[in-house]
Amino acid sequence: MDSGERSAALFERARRVIPGGVNSPVRAFGAVGGTPFFVAAARGAEVESVDGRVYLDFVGSWGPLILGHAHPEVVAAVREAVGRGSTFGAPCQGEVEMAEAVVAAYPGLEQVRFVSSGTEAVMSAIRLARGFTGRDLVVKFAGCYHGHADHLLVAAGSGLVTLGNPSSAGVPEAFAALTRVLPLDDEAAVEELFAREGERVAAVILEPIPANNGLLVQRPEFLATLRRLTREAGALLIFDEVISGFRVGRGGAAALYGITPDLATFGKIVGGGLPVGAFGGRREILERLAPLGDVYQAGTLSGNPVAMAAGLATLRILERDDVWATLEQRGAELERALAPRLAAAPIPASLVRVGSLFWLSLQAGAPPRTAARIEPRAAGIYAALFHALLAEGIAMAPSAYEVGFLSAAHRTADVERLAAALGRALARLLREGGA
Repeated sequence: MDSGERSAALFERARRVIPGGVNSPVRAFGAVGGTPFFVAAARGAEVESVDGRVYLDFVGSWGPLILGHAHPEVVAAVREAVGRGSTFGAPCQGEVEMAEAVVAAYPGLEQVRFVSSGTEAVMSAIRLARGFTGRDLVVKFAGCYHGHADHLLVAAGSGLVTLGNPSSAGVPEAFAALTRVLPLDDEAAVEELFAREGERVAAVILEPIPANNGLLVQRPEFLATLRRLTREAGALLIFDEVISGFRVGRGGAAALYGITPDLATFGKIVGGGLPVGAFGGRREILERLAPLGDVYQAGTLSGNPVAMAAGLATLRILERDDVWATLEQRGAELERALAPRLAAAPIPASLVRVGSLFWLSLQAGAPPRTAARIEPRAAGIYAALFHALLAEGIAMAPSAYEVGFLSAAHRTADVERLAAALGRALARLLREGGA
């Protein structure tokens, strides 16, 4: 589908002054083809392009907008905060209130520090884990994405897998040498690594609900094995809850699975639509941070008063209105609405869902739990579906590997509209021989 003349013109201008024309790679539509549409405004469950086209949005800015675009109470909180000043570079009341809310919600959390992105949160948590344990090795899992810090751009997901790159140029081999990469869903591999190198491992980090390389739902037994092995070896377990935190429930995946990590990282929802990240854990670990301890971390805009206002307003609404229950209901409606369409599809397809996170597994058999089990041909099928849905006014992620997001702004009618459009898109795929 043509994105529109104004979007095309803007993209051409952008490519002259911005690498690839975008400030985050997946936005360029490289994996699905075509020209990205440029957004002029958004409200509720819809975005409007500069070309005047309105799309029902299931991207939600890649996860932060659990309440939908421009929620009136969040907008009001931001306006009030910015009226008092956009940044202070000094402590403010909002960051204290926000920290209290996060600590109260997440299992095992005693202290938290705010930063400006999920990448920054993970980078800081890894440094803290190394400082606390006095060890160097970090264990991650193939397909899990933890931002673009050098030592974690190894067998990552998100834009890297979308672009076909398992890692990144510019990362020194010496950095990567301190990272061990294991397959998900494989207790034996983890046991073997800890038997061999357990005393050198500072931390094991993973997305407890991997959502950057498909939605790779893990068995609770696998997560429990990681908890046991790290505890026995004196290593730290880090849950990267940048996507799942405050998305799958008040206490994130930790509460959902009943497994408490040593450290957790957050982003997206805690910013309420503004750039915020956070990392936290037990007091004895966090107190190794400067100014109390010897692990340095700082940020000019950390604890920004406007961002804190947006995040705090979002968390309060989630609590007050029990939004998680509403989203679970909407997710169940999505499953019911898509089931007959997927069953009748000309290709093997199934829906993977955890709460308000969802993903289309475009292959036969049970949905994959590891990145290696995702069939490469699914990307081509998804590209055709993506453009067919866009033509019907529905915006999904421009990548077969990225998940979809439901928000409190989505209604039952929106779910039914997506299901009907997907049914037509699948039928069109059969007619055109794309299956």
